[in-house]
Amino acid sequence: MTVMPMDEKPSKLKKKGVASPGWYRFSIGDFEVTVISDGPLPMTPPSSGYSEAPASEIEQLLGDHFLPTDKLLLGQNAVLVNNGRQLALIDTGMGDSMGPISHMFGPSTGHLVNNLRASGVEPEDIDVIMLSHGHPDHCWGLVDANGEAVFKNAELAVNENELNHWLDESSASVSEFAKVTVSGARKNFSPYLDRLILTKDGRAVISGVSTFACPGHSVAHQGFIIESDGQMLVNIADLAHHHVLALRNPAWEMSTDTDPKEAARSRLRMLDMLATDRAPVLGYHFPWPGAGHIVRAGSGYAWAADALYTHMMKS
Repeated sequence: MTVMPMDEKPSKLKKKGVASPGWYRFSIGDFEVTVISDGPLPMTPPSSGYSEAPASEIEQLLGDHFLPTDKLLLGQNAVLVNNGRQLALIDTGMGDSMGPISHMFGPSTGHLVNNLRASGVEPEDIDVIMLSHGHPDHCWGLVDANGEAVFKNAELAVNENELNHWLDESSASVSEFAKVTVSGARKNFSPYLDRLILTKDGRAVISGVSTFACPGHSVAHQGFIIESDGQMLVNIADLAHHHVLALRNPAWEMSTDTDPKEAARSRLRMLDMLATDRAPVLGYHFPWPGAGHIVRAGSGYAWAADALYTHMMKS
């Protein structure tokens, strides 16, 4: 290795590369997969989502893993799948469809479209949007602030029970927060209601991408399995929100879950399977770009992040 003296500068900057902080491209068999960031989602304080968990234990776990103890920074890792025939985007981030409410977590979110374009793809290029569920950080990027479809040529693939929940006005009566989330989901789903694909557990949405049910976080929360040429990637969506807290204590319930106990059962079942099968995993809220493996650690689990260079495609 040659070390350049501090007073010298490179004669020519090297611009060649395949990734930037907003997108990350790799291959699964014959498929090209690109993770697109909507930006980090801050949660303050860290215990805000884990209302029943001991705050002291949360702080201890974060500190032990060299993480900030005053907030959680959750990734927002949307996934673009190119199977050679269709471009499918899994989840759309927070977007800006709800104006100031879209930015309730600050300016760090809402960057998916810019990062999609930086990766070489226009919103109009997307053929199918596949939704894991209807929460703001997953579907509020479907339309712009004027209610116009961002992905003008895309069909919307969503579980029928999930869709019906968000279109049912009575779902808004649960709380003030539910009123906002239902209003946002209805606005974002609206332009796509005449081009729906209703998904079912275990069925293919497009060639090489199928769904699996993991309900509880929402009525019909679902993940996706991407398979090509003997390789696979399991997109767990919001099965686990944090790569430390949710894995070390998978029975901890979250206040944002529609049915916290069912969500915990789904999480325990899936984490056991993923660790046993040693399956490659993509976590929507895990540290950028969210790719790695679930491994057993004592009575819980741990996150083994993939080294970025192991999957990089040559440009």
